[in-house]
Amino acid sequence: MRIYDAKPILIGLAIFLGLSTFPFWYNGGKAATPPQPSLETPEIQKMEKKECVAARDYMRTSHMVMLNDWRTEVVRNGRRYYVTAGGATYPASLQLACMKCHSNKAQFCDTCHNYIGLKPYCWDCHLEPPQGQQVEQVAKGE
Repeated sequence: MRIYDAKPILIGLAIFLGLSTFPFWYNGGKAATPPQPSLETPEIQKMEKKECVAARDYMRTSHMVMLNDWRTEVVRNGRRYYVTAGGATYPASLQLACMKCHSNKAQFCDTCHNYIGLKPYCWDCHLEPPQGQQVEQVAKGE
């Protein structure tokens, strides 16, 4: 059996395979280094016991679940405060709880979100606090 025009077909297949596998062999199996979010903010440095509203591992994997639960509790049930397992009380608010300590959005939130290619819709409604400005002032509109 003879294949007519075999040479152009094989060249086309070689080009297709080269282009379709380019992303894999270009990086040579190297993974990008995971981000190290900065915890260097004035509010965190003031804390004696550096502790978040939940465990670090939970916050790394499920912080959006917590924020969605907070939103539901505030909007539908009127519960504006979150009480941790340790008994600490925080306002159930992205701006007043989370951004109070993690005011460095570019170095904290954006490093991980950019690494995984995620653009959360938080900032469609919430105001990003300007660097160096207190969160309470932004929330009150001052």
